[in-house]
Amino acid sequence: MSKSSYKTYINALNKISSAITSDLYLGDVLKLIVTLTANVMEAKICALWLLDEGSQLLKIRATQAMSEEYLKERSLKVGEGVVGKVAKEKKPIAILDVLKDKRYKEKKLAKSEKLVSMLSVPMMIKKKLIGVINCYTTKLYKFTQSDKALLAAVANQAAVAIKNTELMVKTKIIQEELETRKVVERAKGILMKEQKLTEEDAYNLIRRSSMDKRVPMKEIAQAIVLAYDIRNSK
Repeated sequence: MSKSSYKTYINALNKISSAITSDLYLGDVLKLIVTLTANVMEAKICALWLLDEGSQLLKIRATQAMSEEYLKERSLKVGEGVVGKVAKEKKPIAILDVLKDKRYKEKKLAKSEKLVSMLSVPMMIKKKLIGVINCYTTKLYKFTQSDKALLAAVANQAAVAIKNTELMVKTKIIQEELETRKVVERAKGILMKEQKLTEEDAYNLIRRSSMDKRVPMKEIAQAIVLAYDIRNSK
């Protein structure tokens, strides 16, 4: 990265920071991150791989590349290839020529895309691996400490964006569960009072209606509460 690009580098990080705190969906944030990074690093391809905690596989979640070959869905095990090795060791790897490096497995893809030098950096939250971010050039290039610092900063920003999104999703799920429980409890009370049902029978009635109509229990409960409120407002 040349000295003239430091201003661009700072601007890119500022834009990424703004995106993290925005209402953008995670996919949009990650796409913005790889696009800005590719521009600043003057890279042909910038790709972001995320670790699936269930399968323990690394999968591409964002790239600014338009090539159909590169966009094909693929996954790597932790420890497999350069990306897997970065994920396992949680340390950056810079490669001068991917076609001459034994660790790089996708040489056919590299030839077709004219990929030469590569920088791969782990995305971490404290000591937890979130994923890996890569940049490729189309000419031999020895990545500098500034390049590594930039990509490490981007990786940290991306990890924060992902973690924030996960927390927001979990919070929304918890809120939804609480709201559902609250309205179902009220609907049960109405059925128990009006139809002289036990708590268990009232709950089962709501659940059966939900299954028969193929709608969430919350909607059935809301309909019961609404009907009750309308009757008692007259």
